[in-house]
Amino acid sequence: MRLEWTDPALDDLEGIRDYIAKDSPYYARRFIERIFDAAGKLQDHPQMGRQVPEAGREDVRELIFQGYRIIYRTLPARVQVVTVIHGSRDLGGEKVNPWDEE
Repeated sequence: MRLEWTDPALDDLEGIRDYIAKDSPYYARRFIERIFDAAGKLQDHPQMGRQVPEAGREDVRELIFQGYRIIYRTLPARVQVVTVIHGSRDLGGEKVNPWDEE
């Protein structure tokens, strides 16, 4: 299965990296590398994450990585990471959710 990252998800990672880099550019880089490594496991195990409670859909799942939610969609022959957000953020009240955008 192919793993792909949407532009909004990559923008999320850039924001996370920039925030951590204020204290330590080294640890910011390492943290992002580890997020990529965690998400890379989805290529072989796309169902390993739990369903996103706010989505209520079987195809929208998430991995939890050190307090961040890696939210992805399972599609035929590919897994698409749609956003990476802090775990304390509730997406239930959003008008447009990341998994609804193509």
